[in-house]
Amino acid sequence: MKITAIGADISKNDVSCSAKLVETIEKNLHTVKEAGARDVALTNVTGDDVVVSAFVEDDLLEVVNEGIINVLKMSAENLGDLSGISKTPDGAGEGVSYAEASIRPDRFPDAIVLGFDTYGGEPFVADVANSAIDASKGMKNVTDVSDYIEPKIREIPGVGYVSPETDDPVVVATIENIESVGVVAGAMIGAALGNKNVYLVKRGTTCNVLPGSVIFSATAFMNGNVIDLAVPFENKTRILR
Repeated sequence: MKITAIGADISKNDVSCSAKLVETIEKNLHTVKEAGARDVALTNVTGDDVVVSAFVEDDLLEVVNEGIINVLKMSAENLGDLSGISKTPDGAGEGVSYAEASIRPDRFPDAIVLGFDTYGGEPFVADVANSAIDASKGMKNVTDVSDYIEPKIREIPGVGYVSPETDDPVVVATIENIESVGVVAGAMIGAALGNKNVYLVKRGTTCNVLPGSVIFSATAFMNGNVIDLAVPFENKTRILR
């Protein structure tokens, strides 16, 4: 089994996602479940970017990915990143972001999903995302982490190709022990925040930061349920005086 996560800018503006867009995506997610996903959810809403994540058996990965893209197309206020997808590498443009990671068959499907948003495609966002990946690799009770963000054409199974210009990455890590979710998420969030001009936001927050910055949301996707980790992280890091 895997977690698959697809991120896209399909908003009608550059700073936020409307309540109607969120509602429409969530209303259409049943079609991904019908395509074979064990669980599917709108896990991240970050500035003008959304991430749809699903737990899926390996042999249904391509079908479920295609189903997620169809939901994004049905729900889009603006085709945005969807227009960059190509069936061939030559035609690939700035498109949707993608992450996947494996889940051990004898474990509950639990994962951490980070969704990033840039206002102007700030190139250092790849370093930020890769910091979070590095932080989680090799940690106790981490099964798998998605691939590094690299400036190259990428093939998304069941979807097509996107170009190196694709920004606003997605990172996923799969966890084997429920008590490790907070430990791993804390490491990933802390690593990302250690970079310059990076801010953690609550799910659904408008991109109200100075241009030249990167924002990200962090969620736990646990057995089909979505938990916004910015809320407990804010409480845990409140300094007592």
